[in-house]
Amino acid sequence: MSSRISPVWLVLVGILSVQFGAGVAKSLFDEVDPTVLVWLRLVTSAVVLVAVARPALRRRTSRDWLVVAGFGASLGVMNWAIYQSFARIPLGIAVTVEFVGPLTLAVVGSRRPRDLLWVALAAVGVGLLGLERGHITLPGVLFALLAGAAWAAYILLSAQTGRRWPGLDGLAVASVVATLLLTPLVLHVGTSRLGDGRIVVLGAAVGILSSVIPYSCELVALRSLRPAVFSILMSLEPAAAALAGIVVLGEFLAPVQWLAMACVVVASVGATRSRSVIAEPVPG
Repeated sequence: MSSRISPVWLVLVGILSVQFGAGVAKSLFDEVDPTVLVWLRLVTSAVVLVAVARPALRRRTSRDWLVVAGFGASLGVMNWAIYQSFARIPLGIAVTVEFVGPLTLAVVGSRRPRDLLWVALAAVGVGLLGLERGHITLPGVLFALLAGAAWAAYILLSAQTGRRWPGLDGLAVASVVATLLLTPLVLHVGTSRLGDGRIVVLGAAVGILSSVIPYSCELVALRSLRPAVFSILMSLEPAAAALAGIVVLGEFLAPVQWLAMACVVVASVGATRSRSVIAEPVPG
């Protein structure tokens, strides 16, 4: 596949797949709780990844299990929080706010003043979002910030997991952990809709769009694509989320919100050109 399709196009396909999967999920929020949908997404990705990777579980140290458990917890919180945000604010705005997490991680510890300028630019972008309050709620923003913090933890733990678990083994196990973590929440909100075949099929489709396809595209693309280029491409996530919101949900943003998003995207590109840290799968 990598010889026929440019790795850049593979990354772009993955980005669009994640966000259009999020759009499909949000279109179902009037029928089913977001927690149930994110659980169905995680179940789907866990089943596919375990079937493909067949992770070897023997002879693992307690440290291996601790790292992958943390990785799975960050994956679960990241996906649950961003879906809760989607339920309250437009997709494009939620992903823009969420990007503050990995962007901050990208410049943390930097001693160069220009890197702090990228954080300031992102802060300006998030501040601009508050000027158009018609589509903004405080809980929606807070859930997006929680997703961003979990995304930053996910990035850090992903690197450790990759060093301890070969191939897709760590991601497969982490997906199972995330699914188990969210199961009590699903039982709390109710499982009645899990008996609806249509909801289950659509939830599985969201899992394929938002997890299986992007992970596969990124895995192939990173074999030949420089991490710095990959990081810059991932900075297009907020714009892709806004596009999915328009096409799937009819969520049209105000000019000031597009300006805010542009600030965050530019800040992300600037930060990742100097520190390639955001090169990780997006939760959307």
